[in-house]
Amino acid sequence: MSIYTSKQQEIAQQIDHQEVSLSNWKDWRWQLKNSIRRVETFEQLLGLSFEAEERAAIDETLEKFPLAITPYYLSLIDTDDFRNDPVFRQSFPDPAELVVSCHDMSDPLHEDRDSPVAGITHRYPDRVLFHVSNVCSMYCRHCTRKRKVGDVDYVPGKTSMQAGIDYIRRTPVIRDVLLSGGDPLMLEDEQLDWLLTELDAIDHVQVVRIGTRMPVVLPYRITDKLVAMLKKHQPLWINTHFNHPREMTTSAKMALRMLADAGIPLGNQSVLLAGVNDCPRIIKSLVHKLVANRVRPYYLYQCDMAEGLSHFRTPVGKGIEIMESLIGHTSGFSVPTYVIDAPGGGGKIPLTPNYLISLSTNKVVLRNYEGVITTYQEPESYKAYFCRRDCDSCELQLNLKDAEEFRSTGIETLLSDFDPAIALTPENNQRMERRHHD
Repeated sequence: MSIYTSKQQEIAQQIDHQEVSLSNWKDWRWQLKNSIRRVETFEQLLGLSFEAEERAAIDETLEKFPLAITPYYLSLIDTDDFRNDPVFRQSFPDPAELVVSCHDMSDPLHEDRDSPVAGITHRYPDRVLFHVSNVCSMYCRHCTRKRKVGDVDYVPGKTSMQAGIDYIRRTPVIRDVLLSGGDPLMLEDEQLDWLLTELDAIDHVQVVRIGTRMPVVLPYRITDKLVAMLKKHQPLWINTHFNHPREMTTSAKMALRMLADAGIPLGNQSVLLAGVNDCPRIIKSLVHKLVANRVRPYYLYQCDMAEGLSHFRTPVGKGIEIMESLIGHTSGFSVPTYVIDAPGGGGKIPLTPNYLISLSTNKVVLRNYEGVITTYQEPESYKAYFCRRDCDSCELQLNLKDAEEFRSTGIETLLSDFDPAIALTPENNQRMERRHHD
């Protein structure tokens, strides 16, 4: 059950200047309406204050990158040690965001260059990213799309989304559509329902994914009405964005439970952030909390080379160190894939510690997570199938259709779910013969 802490109640009352009930606090629209967008409000609600020089630097940062924190996420900040708090570091402006190195880029992944029509990034052969909003419930300081997110003038309607839908419809190679933003769950239920219905009607689209941070920063957006609507559009996958174990609150767990109970597979994409989660113990705790709440750790991203993110970036070696602490030390399904999203639009490149020491024509030398060195014997007889792209003469079975379950006989036929038979009739049954005769 979601709780309403005394700290949350105090914050809510200061915002509304009146008694605010749990139902108000859990209203996601109330949360959006009362998002903290001014430093003065931030100071007042948390009882903090910044010195004049620091305040001037913060104000300068806000001229380029805005402030927007939901009251819910604000309530998670540990005011006794707020400067080191992972929630504070992800949500409050830092003057370091204005430091732009010679390697930083406004669009490091070249999403705009790989955009055949407005709203679509088509980088990989069989899937596209559908950019359906620039608006989020919160402005994350580490966002790779800092150039776009927060642009309140870009909340596309049906007309502007139609270009993306039409591109997907006329491009049959696309089997996977990722709805991204901003945050797709900033769309009203009806608009999102319409969009998913349009995508469902395209035969070659096999799966739709939604990338959202709502369960982390505004879990009250996951309502019964939203879940009931999403449940209609299977197969639908949702990827969340938890970066630290402290974000896994009672309310976040309830939001994840609602989605998982609706049969929606959940994944998580974390970003490796200096001063937030660049620690093996933190990441291990995070992945354990995720799988305990039926969320599969999907990616651990190396922080992108976007403008304003230099202070968040870690050496790649830190990511490898974290992966060393996970692989073999915890369940395989708890281990995310560590990736660099290649600058220039090259896509995700997986990185892993090196477990292959050497190899010859008949033996492979490997090491395990403990440092044990072992060998794997190659097969003595292996018939290689050399692929010449001549599928008609290939000896491998290339019937890729789903197998048909047609082998049942007798009473098994009546018990099976895949056979339409409702009765078994012996041969030479006179009644059946009369029917055929008539």
